[in-house]
Amino acid sequence: MMAQMASMIRRRLNRGDGAWAYAFIAVALTVFAVFTAYPVASAFIISFQQYSPMGSTFIGFDNYSDIFRSDLFWKAIRNTVVYTVLTVPVALVLSFAVAIMIMPLKKWMQTTFKAIYYLPAVASGVALSVVWLWIFDPLPNGILNQLIGWFGISNQNWLGSSSTSMFSLVLMSWLSSHGTSIIIYVAALLGIDDSYYEAAEIDGATFLQKMWHIVIPCLKPTTLFLLVTGVIGSFQVFQNAYLMTGGGPNHSTTMVGLLIFDTAFKYFEFGKAAAQSLILAFIIALISFFQFKFMGKDVEY
Repeated sequence: MMAQMASMIRRRLNRGDGAWAYAFIAVALTVFAVFTAYPVASAFIISFQQYSPMGSTFIGFDNYSDIFRSDLFWKAIRNTVVYTVLTVPVALVLSFAVAIMIMPLKKWMQTTFKAIYYLPAVASGVALSVVWLWIFDPLPNGILNQLIGWFGISNQNWLGSSSTSMFSLVLMSWLSSHGTSIIIYVAALLGIDDSYYEAAEIDGATFLQKMWHIVIPCLKPTTLFLLVTGVIGSFQVFQNAYLMTGGGPNHSTTMVGLLIFDTAFKYFEFGKAAAQSLILAFIIALISFFQFKFMGKDVEY
């Protein structure tokens, strides 16, 4: 009898604990449902409609078929892939190199340099774009034109030419926005056990051998994380293209994110924009899956 009562009380307590657990996460679940789950579900439904606030019409897969027949969509995909290939690997290498150079410094100097590199991440994107517009100014007083003028190269219309506009956005990415990756790499480097280095020194390993056999393998989970998040971020790039070039000239810098924005808020084709966003989400999910499949086999977390 006592055992049955104890079992009943235990079950009631467990039910009570479950109720309290759901109560504690209710706010987070509500925010997720309202601002993530509902918009995604709405976008999926709208993608099959010719959407209008006054009344939508179901058109099946017409939005998707129009997108796949659009030369502009495939050009935006190509531009996004080129931008990703040129920016993400370089960002990883630069962030890793800077983190390696910061490590031997004293603690206060490490903190100072990490703050300096992270500062652009908290600055306004519009303010940074204004600075870069000044750098890319096509007039002779533009900073970049002044720099290449010292080598006898004529002025370039960096953002106004199809041959240099994409390179300008890539250069902007190379020289900014690495603060987060640097801080993550420094934290990962600090987490490597000193015994590995001590054993390598006993065996007479050089600096490059330590990098290749100790640091790079130990940082593989961190590198995979930064690679995946970097690719996701570059496929969603919008601000730089919108503020710097507007997608021009001749759509040479039109990224998928900017195309979705123009489709929805310039041409008011919300159904097609929803379909484009779902296609982009599928592409990102597919790339992330293959990254984890082929690069995360021997990664331990």
